[in-house]
Amino acid sequence: MTHAVSITAAPGHRATRRQGFTLVELLVVIAIISTLVSMLLPAVQSAREAARRCVCLNNTVQIGLALHHYEFANEAFPAGVSGDQGPIRNLPEGHHVGWIVQILPYMESTRLARHFTAEDGVYAPSNRAVRECEIRLLVCPSSPTEPTRKGDDGSRVAVSSYAGCHNDVEAPIDTDNRGILFLDSRIRFSDITDGSSSTLLIGERLGSAVDLGWASGTRATLRNTSALERHSPDSFPDAPDTFRDATVPEDPLFVGGFGSAHPGAVVVGMADGAVETLSFGVSAALLRQLGDRADGELPARD
Repeated sequence: MTHAVSITAAPGHRATRRQGFTLVELLVVIAIISTLVSMLLPAVQSAREAARRCVCLNNTVQIGLALHHYEFANEAFPAGVSGDQGPIRNLPEGHHVGWIVQILPYMESTRLARHFTAEDGVYAPSNRAVRECEIRLLVCPSSPTEPTRKGDDGSRVAVSSYAGCHNDVEAPIDTDNRGILFLDSRIRFSDITDGSSSTLLIGERLGSAVDLGWASGTRATLRNTSALERHSPDSFPDAPDTFRDATVPEDPLFVGGFGSAHPGAVVVGMADGAVETLSFGVSAALLRQLGDRADGELPARD
C-alpha cells in the first residue's frame, strides 16, 4: 500500500525558490575582477620583460665568449670589417665582411661559415642564402624590429640586435678608430691599455629600415659611444643629453650609438668578458671613455 508523503513548511516560514545573481551583484563581481587584473597585469609584464632581459644577457655572454675564443685562437680580436678601403659607407656596396662572419665557427654556426665566400663580398649572390639565415643568438627578444627584413632586391636580410664598438665618438668606420672592432683592426689585449674591464666590446643596438644585416660590417654591426639611442621620442622622456632618437640620417658615413628597448638600461659586454647593464643615466664623459681602449684618462664619474 502506497502512502503519500506531504511536506509542509515549518510554522512561521515560507518555502522560497533560490534566485540567481542580481544585476548589482554581477557588476560588483566584474568590478572586482577588473581591479585584480589591473593589479596583476603590470606584474606579468614586468616578469616577461625580466625573462627577455635574461635571454639578452645570455646572448651577450655567448657572443662575448665567441669573440674571446677567436682572440685565443688568433691572438687578436677579429677586424670589425675587412675587404674595403675606408671610410665605410652604410650602402650595399663593396665587400663589407663584418666581425660576426669571422666568429661564426665559435658561435656553433660552422655550417654558415662554410657556405660563406668572403672573397665575393657580403652582398654577392653567392652569399645571399647565408645572409638570409636568422641566427637566434643575435636577436634580442625585446627588440622592436623584426629579426629579418625585406631587402631592396626582394631578398630577406637577417639582422643582429648586437654591435661591436668601433669608436668613442661619432665618426666614420675607418682604420684610425679608437674602439676594438673597426676597419682592418687587429686589437690584442696588450693594446687595451685602459683595462679590458673598462672598455666596451659589444652592446645592444636598435635596428632600422636600412639595416644591411648581421654579415655586413657597417652600422648594422658596428656602433660608437657618442650617445645612446632611444626607440622613439616618447620612450624615456626624461632621458639625459646622452640620448638621441634612433633616426638614421641620409649621410651614409653616419654610424650612431648603442641603444635598447629594455626599460632602464642597455645590455653591454666588456672586453674582459663581463656583461653589464649600462644605465640610461650614464654621463657622456663616462660613456665616451668606455668606447676608447687607450685614452689614458682618469675614470670619469657616473
